Amino acid sequence: MAMLLLFFLLAVSVVSADEDAFIGVNLGTDLSNMPSPTQVVALLKAQNIRHVRLYDADQAMLLALANTGIQVTVAVPNDQLLGIGQSNATAANWVTRNVLAHVPATNITAIAVGSEVLTTLPNAAPVLVSALKFIHSALVASNLDRQIKVSTPHSSSVILDSFPPSQAFFNRSWDPVMVPLLKFLQSTGSYLMINVYPYYDYMQSNGVIPLDYALFRPLPPNKEAVDANTLLHYTNVFDALVDATYFAMSYLNFTNVPIVVTESGWPSKGDSAEPDATVENANTYNSNLIRHVLNNTGTPKHPGIAVSTYIYELYNEDLRPGSVSEKNWGLFNANGMPVYILHLTGAGTVLANDTTNQTFCVAKDGADPKMLQAALDWACGPGKVDCSPLLQGQPCYEPNNVVTHATYAFNAYFQQMAKSSGTCDFKGVATITTTDPSHGTCIVPGSVGKNGTIVNGTSLAPSSNSTSSGCLSQYFHGDGSFTSSVIVGILVLSAVLL
Repeated sequence: MAMLLLFFLLAVSVVSADEDAFIGVNLGTDLSNMPSPTQVVALLKAQNIRHVRLYDADQAMLLALANTGIQVTVAVPNDQLLGIGQSNATAANWVTRNVLAHVPATNITAIAVGSEVLTTLPNAAPVLVSALKFIHSALVASNLDRQIKVSTPHSSSVILDSFPPSQAFFNRSWDPVMVPLLKFLQSTGSYLMINVYPYYDYMQSNGVIPLDYALFRPLPPNKEAVDANTLLHYTNVFDALVDATYFAMSYLNFTNVPIVVTESGWPSKGDSAEPDATVENANTYNSNLIRHVLNNTGTPKHPGIAVSTYIYELYNEDLRPGSVSEKNWGLFNANGMPVYILHLTGAGTVLANDTTNQTFCVAKDGADPKMLQAALDWACGPGKVDCSPLLQGQPCYEPNNVVTHATYAFNAYFQQMAKSSGTCDFKGVATITTTDPSHGTCIVPGSVGKNGTIVNGTSLAPSSNSTSSGCLSQYFHGDGSFTSSVIVGILVLSAVLL
């Protein structure tokens, strides 16, 4: 055991980082479901996203990305892999059409050859390494091999016994592919691409993996996972999976191939079988992931070593087949509005996604009506919100239920407090959104009204009869049913430029 521990500890400092870690984003597999390429690029600029991964080499998107400086990973789709892996000429033609035609104007820095080939297209596995070598040879011929790295993304399921990480190893049946692949990556100075989804590990663990451990939430020391072989402590699933990948490579005697996580994320909506696919959990995971990566924290095995990561994905894909969660991995809806506002205080400007500066405080879905009522009473009483628009006959009386009335009062308080931290909580029954809750003739404070002017939430002087608590009975007489609000906010993508 002592020798085993020594071996693992000596391996800690082998991998070196060439640069600080970055956060990138994946564009979806079907670009037809998204805004136009120019709108996508405008959003990337507004979000200060400097790295993007495509699932193909879409010509319109590559043209739109020209002269932006954004670093682009293009991909050889799986359905083209067999042809490229069997013909050097086919690979050279692909590079000519999809790379040489766009550089240097478009800053292509990597080519992902296929996606999760070993687990999704095993019949192409025998030609995978040949495909990488043929693509690389075409880059060498064009003197682009130093600028553009070549690799292939793997599912983390190619790693067996991923915990404890020190005992992880690649599925031995893939050794005839993995060994020459790692030799290729090592010799070309490239990196291993791995897709890391703690969401799926959590879902498949049958309760063994705590939700907090999957979401990067702080854990007390006695709840941390400890690798008995190395005595390394793990506070989140992401680090454990990355380190399992490092150890799996070490098992094959490769200790100097860096890792890039090509996909990671959390769905914001699921069906009844996926109760933890929620906006709150997606926000928590991606916010914590971004902070973790940009802080160059590294992993327990390689502390301080960059683990650059691409978030899956930029947009929700409403037309994507499959379960509800499959459609809801995006940070933004197709109309450019954020699905949620990331909690990124202190994490820099990347993905600070309230590009409109239009945020509202609303009642949280599924909140206890009694708690909503109590919070509504407080807002219209001690909170000194002018709740007169909620009175019968006034613009915000209908629909007459506690959810919409509480949303109006919560938001009015949030706006008059200048959206300061902690003013949209109300004991956990409120949440921040970019969806304007205005509806019909009810224009809420902070909204861009029908005439294009912002209703000023800070000018809401408390009415003389709204200073005593317990006044809410006059504002709520409904059945508590939920009525969807009308979305009137418009995201102007060009409003924020680099």
